[in-house]
Amino acid sequence: MSQGTLIDATLIAAPSSTKNKSRKRDPEMHQAKKGNQWHFGMKAHIGADEQSGLVHTVVSTAAHESDVSQTANLMHGEEACMGADAGYVGAAKREEVVAKLQARAVEMKWRIAKRRKPLKEMAACWQKDLALAYEKLKASIRAKVEHPFHVVKNIFKHKKTRYQGIAKNDAQLNVLFALSNLYMVRGKLCP
Repeated sequence: MSQGTLIDATLIAAPSSTKNKSRKRDPEMHQAKKGNQWHFGMKAHIGADEQSGLVHTVVSTAAHESDVSQTANLMHGEEACMGADAGYVGAAKREEVVAKLQARAVEMKWRIAKRRKPLKEMAACWQKDLALAYEKLKASIRAKVEHPFHVVKNIFKHKKTRYQGIAKNDAQLNVLFALSNLYMVRGKLCP
C-alpha cells in the first residue's frame, strides 16, 4: 500500500417489503436521502489505496450514518494524505481522527472536495478558474475509489442486500471487495 488513502461510501438497497413472517422491514437498515430520492438499506464505506485503487478497509453501517463519521475507521495508519468527496468536509477536525493522528505524530495532507455552492457563488475571474482546475485535479485522483464500487455493483451485480442484518451483509461485502481487488489486478496476475 502507498502513503495515500481515498475514502468513499455507497448506498446498497435492502428489500423494503413487509411480506415476510414478522411482517416488518429489516430493523438494522434505515432510510437515507440522496439528492431528492429516499433509499432504504445500508452503506458500504471503503478506504482504497491512492496509487493502485485496491480496497484495504470496508466498514458497513446503516444508510442514515454520515460518511464523515467513519473517517477514522477507514484509515490504515500509514497514510500521509487522504482524498475524499464533499461528504467528508470537516473530517480533519473530528475528535477520533485527531486522536489517531496525534498518536502517530504525522502531518496529514487532506484532499477533500469543496462543496458546490461556494464554487458557484465565486465571481467569474482567474481565481474561480484556478479553484475549478484544482477541484478537477482532486477529482481525477479521487476517481480510483469509484472503481471497486463499479466492480461490486455492476460486474458482480450486488445492488441489493441478500441477508437481514448488518453483520451478515458486512461479511459478504468484505468478500466482494476482496474479490474486486483480484478482479482489478487480473491482468498483472495472469501472464
